[in-house]
Amino acid sequence: MSDVQIRCRENGPLLVTGTFTLVDHLGNPHDISGKPNVALCRCGASKNRPFCDGTHKTTGFQAAESALPPPTA
Repeated sequence: MSDVQIRCRENGPLLVTGTFTLVDHLGNPHDISGKPNVALCRCGASKNRPFCDGTHKTTGFQAAESALPPPTA
């Protein structure tokens, strides 16, 4: 099992915890060394994409979906 956890923050970013590599569309890595947590933008309004800068708080971004329970047999 991976040591990376991705948590959806209610009406906020994706919070990624653990050791991982984040690359852009050209395969260039972002420098996230020394950061135990990285917040990735979900609202699309951040001025620092792909990272969250808190702009979602002023844009009215809504995303509070919950995971579906596993199907029963």
